[in-house]
Amino acid sequence: QVQLVESGGGLVQAGGSLRLSCVASGRTFSSNSMGWFRQAPGKEREFVAAISWSGRFTYYADSVKGRFTISRENAKNTLFLQMNSLKPQDTAVYYCAADANSRPMYSDQVKKLNEYDFWGQGTQVTVSS
Repeated sequence: QVQLVESGGGLVQAGGSLRLSCVASGRTFSSNSMGWFRQAPGKEREFVAAISWSGRFTYYADSVKGRFTISRENAKNTLFLQMNSLKPQDTAVYYCAADANSRPMYSDQVKKLNEYDFWGQGTQVTVSS
């Protein structure tokens, strides 16, 4: 059974930092694109960041560019999201996602929820002002 388990969320003041982790089990994703999405109360789930299987290519939503960094450690089947200079509008549940297929994903694809086949349960990030 494939599982993605996020951790690292919490309550932080504006301007602070958090590092999210997503550990995959049940299969390896070392040849697959992975991403982070988030969903705030009353809003749709939105793209945050994505990374190619090798880590060579990364993609970011404009709202987090320059503040968030996505990375991965394939040997540990783990995905990370370093979040700096957090703002109250970053408050949301953050979800890890993985593509089931070993294929290149282009910039327009990585932002779409339906391009990903596996999802974690999410971790809450709350940024106070």
